[in-house]
Amino acid sequence: MPRPIDLTTGRGKQRPYRSIVSAMVADNAGKTLQRAVFLDRDGVINVEKGYLHRIEDFEFLPGVPLALRLLKEAGFLLVVVTNQSGVARGYYSLETVHELHRHLQSELVVAGVTIDGFYICPHHPEHGSADSAGECNCRKPLPGMIERAISDFRIDPTRSYLIGDKLSDIEAGRAAGCRSLLVRTGYGAAVVQSVPQDVTIVDDLPAAARFILGEEIS
Repeated sequence: MPRPIDLTTGRGKQRPYRSIVSAMVADNAGKTLQRAVFLDRDGVINVEKGYLHRIEDFEFLPGVPLALRLLKEAGFLLVVVTNQSGVARGYYSLETVHELHRHLQSELVVAGVTIDGFYICPHHPEHGSADSAGECNCRKPLPGMIERAISDFRIDPTRSYLIGDKLSDIEAGRAAGCRSLLVRTGYGAAVVQSVPQDVTIVDDLPAAARFILGEEIS
């Protein structure tokens, strides 16, 4: 299991921020393209609570740590890509997001798995300061966060998946060249009728993992 390093970096309002990125980023030059599962956070990994930022409010959805471990053991990188407009809106700070991700990571370590990278869009087109307001290339449905991870980790998007609970997640995954899956947790049940017909719909993240691993076998 690669050792995660806490790498809190930003590239201005036109680029995504990232935190807790695996040490694999530093030494992947020349390696074969890797497979990844890109994951929305709220409503997919943890219970959707609306602008979640307090550690005491964080709660994994049932079966998530085990599902992530199975995907990792099958050779997939695990990359979280999350819109966090609460930063631009002033509800919480970017450092608060990083702290929550450090907590999430520490909880997963207990279960024998780690996330390889957390990519964050703290922007909003209308709200925020000069650093967080206005147009960006990373707020889903745009694929900027996924594209940066693809570059960082040398990921083959055609052999990778995106799991989300919103239409914007699905569109971001497809724009980056990944196969997108919609879960019914979080906001998923409310948007089932809106997703393209070729999008796979599953109950939750454990079901998504079973589907992906089943495809690998077949």
